[in-house]
Amino acid sequence: MVFHSSRGEFPTTRMRRLRQQAWTRSLACESSLAPSNLIWPLFVLPDEGCEEPIESLPGVFRRSADLLLPQIEQAIQLGIPAIALFPVTPPELKTEDGREAINPNNLVCTTVRKIRDRFADQIGIICDVALDPYTVHGHDGLLRDGQILNDETLEILQQQAIVQARAGCSVIAPSDMMDGRVARIRSSLDQEGFQKTLIMAYSAKYASAFYGPFRDAVGSKKNLAGGDKKTYQMSPANTDEAVHEAALDLREGADIVMVKPGMPYLDIVRRLRSELAVPTAVYQVSGEYAMICAAAERGWLDLDACMMESLLGFRRAGADMILTYFALEAAKTLQMR
Repeated sequence: MVFHSSRGEFPTTRMRRLRQQAWTRSLACESSLAPSNLIWPLFVLPDEGCEEPIESLPGVFRRSADLLLPQIEQAIQLGIPAIALFPVTPPELKTEDGREAINPNNLVCTTVRKIRDRFADQIGIICDVALDPYTVHGHDGLLRDGQILNDETLEILQQQAIVQARAGCSVIAPSDMMDGRVARIRSSLDQEGFQKTLIMAYSAKYASAFYGPFRDAVGSKKNLAGGDKKTYQMSPANTDEAVHEAALDLREGADIVMVKPGMPYLDIVRRLRSELAVPTAVYQVSGEYAMICAAAERGWLDLDACMMESLLGFRRAGADMILTYFALEAAKTLQMR
């Protein structure tokens, strides 16, 4: 409703009054973004002294653990509270059953130990639990006769979570979307004495077309060989299902729920945060990042402005934490403000 003054057509309520000065805009600001809201995904290579640019993710690199350490130090200095590790598994270590996932000396576990040795508890370490980096077929679970085996996969996932926790992982992040995996992982962690280890569940993970550059980065795209993950990841058409998935994960012991991808699913972020009122994460996935970078490279968008606007959009929708490849640059920008 618009209210009019006695002087005629001029409104008594002028929304622009609060927009005239920077200080009034600041006082009236409804959402905020800080480095403490950011989680930085990092791709880990084997060996030492190795660094590879990822063509489909401009400005993002695969790095060996020794070269990641200076990057992590920067993140700590900028106030980024956590990183998320994703391994680039050599092809010769990939198998049908993904057994490298439960090797206590695999790339993720050795990297976690190196980070802990250098930085102790100065930064949170999030480890992905799923089999796709370790399988020759590129799926998140065990595959037999073209079918993903749910319960058999759970046996490996809980072992994977335990080796990561023993290495020093702070947050176990099951991204596999198998039914019942959070309960099995929580039970295993508790039995092994890791009651303080958090679980960040990829609760609303959609079968999205926006994951392509990530699969390039970890080397699983060719393994998937034109297949899809629609029998275990969610349909982009569904919203009630996302709430159901997240509620189940919480009952099974999840501490944080996640929505993935991000920008096309802001309505899901809002629903989970509003209806469940629990810590909610969102993943600004590789395709979202790549689109902004590609448009900026052509001069069609202002990279910094769109980066910050997109991240603020996640906060406005209700996300408490954002996994983003922009984390370091966004934190630098925020520090200068």
